[in-house]
Amino acid sequence: GLAMWLNDPKNPLPARVTMNRLWYYLFGSGIVETTGDFGIMGARPTHPKLLDWLASEFIASKWDYRHMVKTIVTSDAYRQSGSISPENLEKDPANRLISRGPRTRLEGEQLRDLSLAASGLLSATVGGPPVRPYQPEGIWESVAMPESNTKDYKSDTGEALYRRSLYTFWKRTAAPPTMEILDAPSREKFCVKRDRTNTPLQALALMNDPQFVEAGKMLAAKALSTHQTFDERLDLMTLRLIGRKMDTAERSVVKTTLDAATAYYTGKPEEARLALTTGEAKPPETIPAVELASWALVAGQLMNLDETLTR
Repeated sequence: GLAMWLNDPKNPLPARVTMNRLWYYLFGSGIVETTGDFGIMGARPTHPKLLDWLASEFIASKWDYRHMVKTIVTSDAYRQSGSISPENLEKDPANRLISRGPRTRLEGEQLRDLSLAASGLLSATVGGPPVRPYQPEGIWESVAMPESNTKDYKSDTGEALYRRSLYTFWKRTAAPPTMEILDAPSREKFCVKRDRTNTPLQALALMNDPQFVEAGKMLAAKALSTHQTFDERLDLMTLRLIGRKMDTAERSVVKTTLDAATAYYTGKPEEARLALTTGEAKPPETIPAVELASWALVAGQLMNLDETLTR
């Protein structure tokens, strides 16, 4: 009876709640701000007619979630610029009136998948058993029973290291540290709305976690293998990370960083080779270590741009 009630076209509540959560996921805030409370204690919708239309379209499409995602992300509302004018900031500081495009920080799993996709490491395989990517050694020991079959954590090898974060084996009492730092819920209880922060600890994780360091190395290797000039290599990286080419002033900053890194690694070639040992993936041996390490450092910084980490 409950299942029949949830799927009855005459009952708009499940469709309204689902569409409000989708709107929250794409815009950073739901049409009803309290995404977990549609009762009398919850917030009033800012655009009630829009929520009604989304719910009715969801039902009419026979609960086609993909159709609704496509409808929203191809709308004029979603495709607006995310830049904020002084006038809009005064009238609509929280963007409750959808006066600009969404500007929300990517979630932990998305940040990991973005880095893997940009570097070309992300596995396209769908389905299969959970996998164990890089994590600190002995992370499960302190919380596991002596006879537990998850007492010892051992990272996978090969393609399993680069599966989407959806497939990561998750021990609730010892969650992946990087995911915790990036505000992913612990999964010990149900969560309808995630916290979002931007802390120095997150930047440290994104610049030092083996998965991200490896991704930066392989993104740099891809740029060096396919292009010869500085501008072409930088364009490949930025198009894959932020979807645009940098302007002259931005290129100058990157060039200064690259020159400084090259000068440093030229004087300490052993450190350049050491910097490239992180991760299982191996770049082409034809690329000089000093050049690759320098570009890998640049790639890591580009991965940490606010524009990269923000949708």
